[in-house]
Amino acid sequence: MDELGNPISFLLSGSQIHDSNTALSRLETIDIHGSRIITDRAYGWEEIREYIIQHHATCVIPPKRNTKTDWYLYKQRHLVEFFFHKLKQFRRIATRYDKLAFCFFAFIHIAAIAILLK
Repeated sequence: MDELGNPISFLLSGSQIHDSNTALSRLETIDIHGSRIITDRAYGWEEIREYIIQHHATCVIPPKRNTKTDWYLYKQRHLVEFFFHKLKQFRRIATRYDKLAFCFFAFIHIAAIAILLK
């Protein structure tokens, strides 16, 4: 997501794969130089943090519950949560009617376009 909450790219992974396993491959496709990467604790792996720092970006990921972070920056992650909430307003996405991954992924793109055109 960019600073306005608009999606930059999508990645559809299997249901048995945790999202943080695909985070590095997703970050490699995006120019993150000078950006702030805001995520939740699930993406707090050391490898992800090192990659972000090596590419001169700011890492806003709370590693543990007892670690302090810039709360104002971390709070901006609500843009991502709001976008997923808007996606789930489409019944076909929320209930996953499509049996084939490429059909489901195509409808996610169509729904995102509809959201962005509003």
